[in-house]
Amino acid sequence: MPGMPPPPQFRPGGPPQFAPPHFGQRPMGPPPPQMMRGPPPPGMPPRPGMPGAMPPPPGGQVPVFGPPRPGMPPPPNAHQQNQQHQDSGEMPGMTSNSGDSSLSIVPHFSDSQTPRIYPLRHHGLTPPLARVSISWARGSTLRVSLIQSDAISEQQTGGEVVEVKLTNMEGGEITEAQWRRIAYGSVTPFALLQSQKNLMDSSHYSKDWWEHVMEYSKEINSLLGNSMSSSNLVIEDPKAVLKKEEEPTSLKAAWELMEIFYADKQSETCIPERLLDWLADYDCLFSGTQPTVHAKLVDFQRELVTLQVVENDPKYWEAMSSALAVGWLDIVVKLLHLHGSYQFDQLGNRETENGLVEAVAVLISKMPRMRPDLPAEKLGECYQTKPEFMKAWEKWRAQITKLDCSAFWLQCDHHQTREGLKNMLQIMLGNTSILSNLTYNWIELFISHFLYIRPFTVGLENMCNLAQKCMHLKPISNHHKLMGLIIGILEENTEVVLAECSRSFGPWMITHALELLTAGSTQAEILLHEEQSKLGGISIEELHRLVYAQVLSSHALTWNIAPVYLTSCMKQGMGLLENLLYRQPVQNHQVLLKSIEICRLNELDIVSSNMMKISGVRNWKHGQKGSAVFWLQQAQDEVRLNRIAKQLFDFVGKSVSDESFKQWEGLIELLGTESKTAGGLKFLNIYRDFRRSLLQVHGGTTSDSARKAVESLISLMKNPSTPQRFWLPLLYDSLKLLNWQEPPLLNVSQTHLLLTKLQELSIARLRPDFTNADLPPEALNSVRLALATNLGRAILEE
Repeated sequence: MPGMPPPPQFRPGGPPQFAPPHFGQRPMGPPPPQMMRGPPPPGMPPRPGMPGAMPPPPGGQVPVFGPPRPGMPPPPNAHQQNQQHQDSGEMPGMTSNSGDSSLSIVPHFSDSQTPRIYPLRHHGLTPPLARVSISWARGSTLRVSLIQSDAISEQQTGGEVVEVKLTNMEGGEITEAQWRRIAYGSVTPFALLQSQKNLMDSSHYSKDWWEHVMEYSKEINSLLGNSMSSSNLVIEDPKAVLKKEEEPTSLKAAWELMEIFYADKQSETCIPERLLDWLADYDCLFSGTQPTVHAKLVDFQRELVTLQVVENDPKYWEAMSSALAVGWLDIVVKLLHLHGSYQFDQLGNRETENGLVEAVAVLISKMPRMRPDLPAEKLGECYQTKPEFMKAWEKWRAQITKLDCSAFWLQCDHHQTREGLKNMLQIMLGNTSILSNLTYNWIELFISHFLYIRPFTVGLENMCNLAQKCMHLKPISNHHKLMGLIIGILEENTEVVLAECSRSFGPWMITHALELLTAGSTQAEILLHEEQSKLGGISIEELHRLVYAQVLSSHALTWNIAPVYLTSCMKQGMGLLENLLYRQPVQNHQVLLKSIEICRLNELDIVSSNMMKISGVRNWKHGQKGSAVFWLQQAQDEVRLNRIAKQLFDFVGKSVSDESFKQWEGLIELLGTESKTAGGLKFLNIYRDFRRSLLQVHGGTTSDSARKAVESLISLMKNPSTPQRFWLPLLYDSLKLLNWQEPPLLNVSQTHLLLTKLQELSIARLRPDFTNADLPPEALNSVRLALATNLGRAILEE
């Protein structure tokens, strides 16, 4: 808790350290069926002490704390499970073992991962191999030594050493550290959006809500990395076409798709242009499973360095035409300017050829674009209204047709240039067969149709029909997870979109993308917010949040952000939040403080008090008495503090004047001087002051220490929490004060009080259960005589 000082520890040692589990793994809970103990296989005798089979739990079900099945009651609040301990006054026990099945928030079992196969790229080795040696190289790389058999001919190599880089990521994937950074960064935008949703008026919800969702989407998108747009692909180096950058992630690509189709209401009229930009950013992600325009440009980039006359190479025109087909105009113009006709040291007259190249480059750079604006590096002319765009489109197409029919082509002597440029004109005129030949998958063909054949396509239904046509022309050979998501979006199939997000991108994606989905689709909003009886009365949206909260709570580094998502679940969130807090190890001081802070933010005072009590009892059991009293005081646990006081009295012994006081003086220091000190521990607090003052009294001279000692003595004798067996030891320790020379320190009323207590003690000693203090036999008479003498002097003084 902020501002709360750490409790002092009176015993060396700290909490045990635990290795955090793998991020995103299934939290520890009931073992899967295949791991539960059962009868041994036939023919194998059971191990000594092992029963033939483990009896099933009551009811035959493994209990899982999650959304109930139809007919089951909702999960109880976690603090109700400890209520019997609180009512009875018993010491609360330790938190449940991590293997307790009740700790699972929702039934969630991750599929076992298929072992990854790493190919060995060796050359010239033929089986059989005599020996394989494996050792570590630098980083996450294995060095594999392959030794040939002796039977192999001497003309062949005797072996080879190859290196295999180990990674659990495919192209476009994210490391665990990046996942945690994304998880933490997305908490604030998510919480802010939920707060805005709760505050927004229902009348303004449908009209203005998309603006809040777009702000949320942009903040989340910024966490996923920088996009590699085509504007960044062109650099000043005349021999470089593609700029080498870090590969984008499939997660970011999927998020931007959801934003384009569901959240960005301002760009509904220019979705084709947004898709063109999206493909320019993420076409490289498809290169791992199938040919792409991006892969073709990468291959050509390698060869471009060695080419002297680029226009003579057919790959130059193929790469440029493919880039034009998918609308990467800046790359096309960049490549056109590499044409040899732009060189000054020409052997022949190439003015006509250069004029045709420049004319095509100008037409490409002036292509009409139906969009609000363009980045400075991108080419094209923007039009915001459909009539203006149609007029510019017709004019642009007329210019292309005019150039295509020009007589200047007959004067162009370079065959490759003439055919390549005319082919590019046919692309811009929308030649279907050429576009199909120059694109490599249905998404690229889909974009090319938007650009050159059907630029006025609007509406998901028309887009879906076009996509189906493109898939028929370019069948899917290798399915990519982004393709499945695109198909689900175009088909307006919410179930498919949910399934693809969950299966391909995990709980984080579906939990946060649901806000985009519900903002852009009324059908999706109804489906996701409707309470499902098969889910125990919760909605699909709440279920996915619970699953993501479970993933967060399963990791030691992310459990503390799970409450943000649990509190957004109206049905089961608070009960599961209490369960999560009770799971946290109270022996870890920082974790305990964080748990208490979470309780304060969510007004879970009972849970906070119980956690303090649990921590106090645990520390007491482990000998950390200072921490125990600290946490029990914070919890205002009068019952346990009184029991601790009784144990302290027993620990002190029969006399408070012996050396045992030093063993618990530090504990009294912890209690402080506040009058609100709980329970019988107030006696120890006052006795500390009495003890200190008494030790400072020297000689027979009246001093402040002597007066303070008398005040503490009277307070102790008046305090009902002072045990009766301590009265005589206290008075015996105070003989110095009672025998004080004139003037007396105790007045008549104070002396009468002590005489009354001494008389009560004399009567109590007659009881058989009374415990005599370990004092000299003459102690009682000495105290009685001192009090009588002091009484006489006090009377004379008054």
